[in-house]
Amino acid sequence: MRKRRHLSLTVFAAVTAAVVGVAGCDAVGGDSPAPSGTEARGARPSPKPTPTWDRSPASVAAVGDSITRGFDACGVLSDCPEVSWATGSSPKVDSLAVRLLGKAKAAERSWNYAVTGARMADVAGQMAQAVTREPELVAVMAGANDACRASTGAMTSVADFRTQFADAMSTLRDALPKTQVYVASVPSLMRLWEQGRTNPLGKQVWKLGICPSMLGDADSLSAAATERRETVQKRVEAYNQVLEEVCAKDRRCRFDDGAVYAFRFDGQQLSQWDWFHPSVNGQARLAEIAYRTVTN
Repeated sequence: MRKRRHLSLTVFAAVTAAVVGVAGCDAVGGDSPAPSGTEARGARPSPKPTPTWDRSPASVAAVGDSITRGFDACGVLSDCPEVSWATGSSPKVDSLAVRLLGKAKAAERSWNYAVTGARMADVAGQMAQAVTREPELVAVMAGANDACRASTGAMTSVADFRTQFADAMSTLRDALPKTQVYVASVPSLMRLWEQGRTNPLGKQVWKLGICPSMLGDADSLSAAATERRETVQKRVEAYNQVLEEVCAKDRRCRFDDGAVYAFRFDGQQLSQWDWFHPSVNGQARLAEIAYRTVTN
């Protein structure tokens, strides 16, 4: 019995030593073979996921209305796309495309399909043109003309505005699932009226038909005029809510969180010809907002 017990203890000690020895070799590397197959894959660190948003897209297309065309920034009642906040080449603006791509590449890899007077219903068609260039980023600024109508009754309904913007996004997505979108909020039309109504020249230009729903009878502070302007402003706010909500459904879309709407344009940032559209300085401020949104 004592011999058998001694033998058992000897075997147990030998097995324990062997196990400890193997464990020790694995802990310090030793001469054991490297893991392979499933074991090896489990040992490797997981690769970092590819970020959904690229802060440095290699090409830019712009769609929208007169603001993106630089209307009235360089001369009266005329487009001036070279100072566009989105794709302009002017060093006074340092457009979104120039900030992202550099001046030389921006000249080759940015395109402006915005049209003065365009409303949201027109943006899907502009998107269709833009997708032919396969841009990595599309910049959108539209909606002011949907509120700037002959009367408040003629403004685009919120429901139609939503459908039209969703259609524009679908036009892009059907062709380019991975293209990113920057969406600028509609500016505060009330703010533009408040700034421009003190300028006699600007008010004369307004009479030619610039945003009559907000700017018509500019000096009147009657209850009816005040109610009209407030109706327009509320519609702009509703449009911005739509832009935010539709954009939020697309993981490759960024809304500016109302930054353009909240920007307090003053005399320096408004056209010296109509005191409503952005001046060259105003275009530069819009470019800053866009670049900050895209790169943060």
